Amino acid sequence: MRKNPEIKITETKLLSDNWYVLNKVTFDYTKSEGKTESHIREVYDRGNGAAILLYNSAKKTVVLTRQFRLPTYLNGNKTGMMIEVCAGLLDKDNAEQAVIRETEEETGYRLSKVQKVIETYMSPGSVTEILYLFVGEYDETMKVNEGGGLDAEQENIEVLEYTFDEAYAMIKSGEITDAKTIMLLQHAKIKGII
Repeated sequence: MRKNPEIKITETKLLSDNWYVLNKVTFDYTKSEGKTESHIREVYDRGNGAAILLYNSAKKTVVLTRQFRLPTYLNGNKTGMMIEVCAGLLDKDNAEQAVIRETEEETGYRLSKVQKVIETYMSPGSVTEILYLFVGEYDETMKVNEGGGLDAEQENIEVLEYTFDEAYAMIKSGEITDAKTIMLLQHAKIKGII
C-alpha cells in the first residue's frame, strides 16, 4: 500500500466496536507550503461491500429490494423504507463471490456470472468502505428460493420486480434515493444494457 508522506497518524482511539468499528484518529497533515496541521476525525469501518443491479434484457425488467434503513428514518425518511439494488458486505469473500451470495440470500436468484462496473467510496469523509458495483442478468430458471435475507442477520427484505423504465422513473419521483441504486440504473441506461 502506498503511503502519503504528508500524512502522519499520531493516535488511533477505539470509540466503539459494538456493531462495527468506530475510531477517533488524530493525524498530522503537512500542507504544500510545509506547514503541519493536526486534525482529528472519527472513522467508521464496517468492511467493504458489493452491490448488483439484476436485469432481464428479454423482459426489460430489474429486480430491486425494499427494506427498513434506520439511519434514513432518523434523518427524515418518514417510513425508513428504502428501495435498493441487492447489496451486502464482503465478509471473507472477494467482491464477486460476495455479490453472488448476497443475490441468492436477498432475492432468491442464483447467478453464475456477474460483470463488475466500478468500485467507489460512497462516503469518503467518514466511512472506510469501498463498494464494488456489478450488473448481472437473471431469468426465472435461476430462482432457487424466495429470498428476503437471512433470519440470523435480522433481515426483512422485500423482493421487487419493475420494468426498467418504471425503476428509472422512480429516481426522478424520489421513490429511489439510494446512491448505489441510482448509479447502477444510470449505468444501465447509458450502456443500453436493458
